[in-house]
Amino acid sequence: MQPFLEYINQHQDQFIDELKPFCAQPSVSATGEGLLDMAEMVRQKMLDLGAEVQMLTPGPDAPPIVYTTLGSGSKTLLIYNHYDVQPVDPIELWDSPPFEPTIRDGKIYGRGVADNKGHLIGRIQAIRAWQETMGELPCRIIWFIEGEEEMGSTNLESFCLKHPELMQADGCIWEMGSVNQAGEAMLHLGAKGMVYVELSVRSLAGDQHSSRATLAPNAAWRLIWALNTLKAPDETILIDGFYDHVVPPSETDLALLKTIPFDVQAYVDQIGADKLVGGVSSGLEAITRHIFQPTCTVCGIESGYTGPGLKTVLPATARAKVGFRLVPDLEPELVTDLLRQHLDKHGFSDIHMEILGGEHPGKSDPDSDLVKNAIKAVQQVYGVETPAVYPMMPASGPVWAVATSHGTPLVGFGAGYPGIQIHAPNENLRLSDYFQAIRMIGQFVANFGN
Repeated sequence: MQPFLEYINQHQDQFIDELKPFCAQPSVSATGEGLLDMAEMVRQKMLDLGAEVQMLTPGPDAPPIVYTTLGSGSKTLLIYNHYDVQPVDPIELWDSPPFEPTIRDGKIYGRGVADNKGHLIGRIQAIRAWQETMGELPCRIIWFIEGEEEMGSTNLESFCLKHPELMQADGCIWEMGSVNQAGEAMLHLGAKGMVYVELSVRSLAGDQHSSRATLAPNAAWRLIWALNTLKAPDETILIDGFYDHVVPPSETDLALLKTIPFDVQAYVDQIGADKLVGGVSSGLEAITRHIFQPTCTVCGIESGYTGPGLKTVLPATARAKVGFRLVPDLEPELVTDLLRQHLDKHGFSDIHMEILGGEHPGKSDPDSDLVKNAIKAVQQVYGVETPAVYPMMPASGPVWAVATSHGTPLVGFGAGYPGIQIHAPNENLRLSDYFQAIRMIGQFVANFGN
């Protein structure tokens, strides 16, 4: 691997120069801004590797999947990434323009640099470095790059179920990963699922003067009362039958959790809280809760007047965005059914529910050859004897559609760190982590191919 490693050390400035144009190109799936231009940039990068590239359409009006194959060998590696990004709001909190990648204090800032363009471009650079220094790839690679991940991969599940032959592989590298607070690489073997709904209610034909609150119903209060039935102050989710479908962690899961360092105070300081919810105080308890507990989150709520000054109004409508993170065996369709039944049972049949997206949870076998190769690569690149292995990511992604529903083991690793500000203003990557993640890809490919 020495020629490969030397190539990376010698081309770091070039790698940064190649990353910047990708981060400068907007590709916001929530609005559609720049998605087709971004897809074309990715296609050209893949062609530069000598790959075969297809632009596949996953659904009506959906941005294309950049589907790429290259290399040969007895084993096939599937790599999943995405080229879309989150909206930049609130833009006033950015220290530099979100689509003008900027380097400060050894970090590169910009929307999408961590999620997911830095990981995508770094992996492309790793493959090119391999070709330049090591020759032919030791395995066949399928690269699956979509443009709807930040919208819940709306069309991906149906597309993957219709075309399972496109994802047939011996293992999958997931979109990204990170190092922990000590700078040690972490491995993720799956992801929570998700379902996202909008709850809304109309109680009047139009907004009224607030003096009429003695007689006229208030939509904001109606929605608040409905939301209040979903969760208790101790964080228990109150939806009837919800926990009946939650599978507790296995003995293998619990053993993996003990490999994960978790500094409770450092985490509290990082998020700017006074303490963790539920009275959690130990690291093992915190990480167990973080990975194996489902969530019910009010992501946003809107009603009446929220502008400057005073307006005495009685709202006619109210709506809230509510997201659930799902663990096995909570499936999106099951949760929306339970939620609808719960609202109706508690007298809130007037609350309208619109399902905005959902993804199944997915887990991989920690004893697979794929995971063993990843652990070995972490030991070789990071010098860590016992890497932290997460049975699942606390976040969500289409792991079930792309990999686990086909029986393909999965592992995620990459260039993130605890301060990347993912989905937030001032999203960033540390350049040292970026180059180390490139080395990790090369070492993993060597292990996997052999």
